[in-house]
Amino acid sequence: MLALLGLALFLVCAIAALISAVRAAAMGLPGRPQPWPDHLLRRSAATLGWAAGTVYALGLAGVAWSEAEVGDGADSVPAPACRMGFDPETTEGLTHHRASYLPLRFDCVREDGSVYVSDPDLVWLNWTSAGLALTAALLFLGMHYRTELRARRAAVR
Repeated sequence: MLALLGLALFLVCAIAALISAVRAAAMGLPGRPQPWPDHLLRRSAATLGWAAGTVYALGLAGVAWSEAEVGDGADSVPAPACRMGFDPETTEGLTHHRASYLPLRFDCVREDGSVYVSDPDLVWLNWTSAGLALTAALLFLGMHYRTELRARRAAVR
């Protein structure tokens, strides 16, 4: 269920990111609203925020899907995500898994307590979503800082 919710969230965020990107790109066309730098900052921050949500939702769906596969039918324990694509030496002594949704992780645990990551792509998904969210927040703060500077200049005059 959570995997389907993650996929739905992914689709909504992806569509919103595309719409926001088109709106930001429209700032380069004639007839753009004024003051255009404020609108460009706002639209760019929205685009990056939606893009961060898109990347995170994709990873969320992947972790939830891996979690849902455990205990679902024959040959589903230990987690298929921990066994598929790995050599027998890596999966030897596999006992259970640990899933995390913040940050996105799906770790496979062996009998001796050692851990290996089932999907290394989750690392770049975490960093990409965090980087996009941080950039969106900085643009948003920059937009408000620019407005405050403009108000202070007007008060001095």
